Amino acid sequence: MPIGPQPRGARGTAKHPYSALNLRLALASFGLVLLAALAVAMFAFHQPVLGGVAVALAAVTIVDIVVIQLRRRQRRRIDPRHHTLFE
Repeated sequence: MPIGPQPRGARGTAKHPYSALNLRLALASFGLVLLAALAVAMFAFHQPVLGGVAVALAAVTIVDIVVIQLRRRQRRRIDPRHHTLFE
């Protein structure tokens, strides 16, 4: 999948995005904070397996945030106007 404002052949355009990138970024950031807190709590309660699972999911969330940021940067190059949370 190319890293751009949206996948090729998708149903959206630069004016009408396929994905609400800002909303995805907000939700992924919330998930990262939640998973980091969960990992710290699990390690504090001596549950290393659950803490490891939370760390692994947090790593996946970080990758998702990087991909979202790359797509937002590409979208900003194509359409420099300000986008709301749901665009």
